[in-house]
Amino acid sequence: MDAQAWLVVNALPGMGALRIAQLLARQPQWPEGWLAALPSRSASELRLWLEHPTRSPLQNVVDETLAWQRSGPSRHVLHRDHPAWPALLNELPDPPVVLWAQGDLSALEGPKLAMVGTRRPTGEGTHNAQTFARDLARRGWCVVSGMALGVDGVAQRAALNAGGRTIAVLGCGVDVIYPASHRDLHEQLSSLPGGLVVSEHPPGTLARPAFFPRRNRIVTGLSLGTLVVEATEKSGSLVSARLTLEQNRELFVLPGSLHNVQARGCLTLLRQGSAHLACSVDDIIADLGHWAEAFIPPETEEQPSEQEPLPDSLSDDSLPDSLLASLSATPTPIDLLVHATGVTVSDCQQRLLMLELEGWVAQQAGGWVRLPRP
Repeated sequence: MDAQAWLVVNALPGMGALRIAQLLARQPQWPEGWLAALPSRSASELRLWLEHPTRSPLQNVVDETLAWQRSGPSRHVLHRDHPAWPALLNELPDPPVVLWAQGDLSALEGPKLAMVGTRRPTGEGTHNAQTFARDLARRGWCVVSGMALGVDGVAQRAALNAGGRTIAVLGCGVDVIYPASHRDLHEQLSSLPGGLVVSEHPPGTLARPAFFPRRNRIVTGLSLGTLVVEATEKSGSLVSARLTLEQNRELFVLPGSLHNVQARGCLTLLRQGSAHLACSVDDIIADLGHWAEAFIPPETEEQPSEQEPLPDSLSDDSLPDSLLASLSATPTPIDLLVHATGVTVSDCQQRLLMLELEGWVAQQAGGWVRLPRP
């Protein structure tokens, strides 16, 4: 499917991300399979667009997006068939169908960590956000956040100042500056190397309260884990913490003083035993480094000294070989496998299915593992 088809699917009435994901799981052919599987109203709208696009309101969505894309530099429309699509999002039950993006797409290439926290951090919280974001950036990690006031903005500025990569996921269109006081940060994220702004909402969409909890699932869904820097007991950052755990990603928390109201949410997460204590970036990389290694380009990786022979049915194709070489007993997310092998998401998924049927791999919480051979 091309970008226009994905834009139309995204705009179909009566659908939404969850229903579209459920339909995609059945792998319908385009467009016949979609017409057969969609509810009657959605199918009628799709058929009208296919047969008479100029009479369909869906074409307006396509035309407006293409006009936006042509009107400025570094504007992109990402979808599952786009080479830069972050495959980790496909592990969500309700991934975005389309992402509008503005900035440097290379920000999507490496390992990513979400950084979240209160909009009113203490001096210590501000210092910690700057320090962790800077150190992560210098060690090749991309900082993902929401460009909000407080910890979000502090972390993303620090990542850019360190010459690193950072992605802002907005609860509005990528061309809408919210909060208004972050106009300069928005401009930097959209124009500096390593900066990227993304949203599942079309350009021009104004911010709404209901959009932000939904935005958080993308912040955490893009990332291998989430770091809660400083959060109150009722902080929205705890929503991101919950989503991180639901998505089978790793949750990290900075310790805070017992007397710091702004850190009580962090202490609650630690007391519940649902999060890892992080005192430095080393603590995070120690837990996630085996996943991050999959982002090393294949030509720079050391090849294993011994490699199990492949089944005869796979020996004429190098892709399963590279997939098996990228897997171990530790679950590896498909996003990292796509990056390590240099193939499309759909090709990687098909090969993994074939290897699973042959007993070579299995899917577990957090990704795919290579099974021991008898």
